[in-house]
This record gives sequence, structure tokens and C-alpha cells, in this order.
Amino acid sequence: MAGLNLAKCRKIVRAAFAKGKEMGLQPLSVVVLDQGGNVLAFERQDGASAGRFQIADGKANAAVMLGMPSSRAMERAEIQPYAMNALNGAYRGRFVPLSGGVLVKDRKGTIMGAVGVTGDTSENDAICAVAGIEAAAFSAEA
Repeated sequence: MAGLNLAKCRKIVRAAFAKGKEMGLQPLSVVVLDQGGNVLAFERQDGASAGRFQIADGKANAAVMLGMPSSRAMERAEIQPYAMNALNGAYRGRFVPLSGGVLVKDRKGTIMGAVGVTGDTSENDAICAVAGIEAAAFSAEA
């Protein structure tokens, strides 16, 4: 299986957008990061509000840097808000502990990167991220 190349990233973005359209969601923004937190792809649908790159990037970065979905980071933020604030500082603001940051794994379970989606509710964002990841033949951990 190829890694997170441009073709796979485009497939992830398109499938996430398609899922959002199918569900009747607000305009979405999708970012794909590699396992080091580097941006491989980003697209914002027409009508998506300003600042969506930073939110999508922060969700994906929270997932890839902690090795867990951003939904779990959100749970930890409720219990340990000071720890999450410290992590946000350590990652220079690229840390958004809200659902919608989903890990991308290969068939062996190796983390390949993360997808961050924003634009609708955090739960719906995560559903769209999973749809994109699975459409590109990867496993998603949301």
C-alpha cells in the first residue's frame, strides 16, 4: 500500500467532502498531515468560514502528536485542562483538542498521519474524516 502521497490525500479530501454533502453539513475544510505533523494537503469548500485551516490543522496535529484521536485529547482536556494548555503552548498553538482529528493507519496499524476536518459539529467532522480515510484504503482511528 502506498503511503500518504498526493493521490491518496486528494482521495481523502474528496471523500470527506462527499460525505459532508451526503449528510447535508455546513461547508467543510480538510487537512491531511504526515506522521511528523507536516501539511500534505488542505482544501476549504466554498462558503467555509475564515480560520478553518488553523482549526483543521490543530485537530489533526493534536491527533498525530499524541498518537490518539483528538476526541480522546478532548476527553483529557476536560479532566486535565492545564496539561492541554501546556501542550498547546508546546505545539505553538497547533493543538485543538476537539473531535475531528482522526489518525490514519496502514494495514499493520502504523500511524501514517492524521486528517483534521472542521466546519460542522465536531462529531460530524470526525465522521467525514473517517469516510475520507477509508476511501483511500487506510484505517481510521477516531
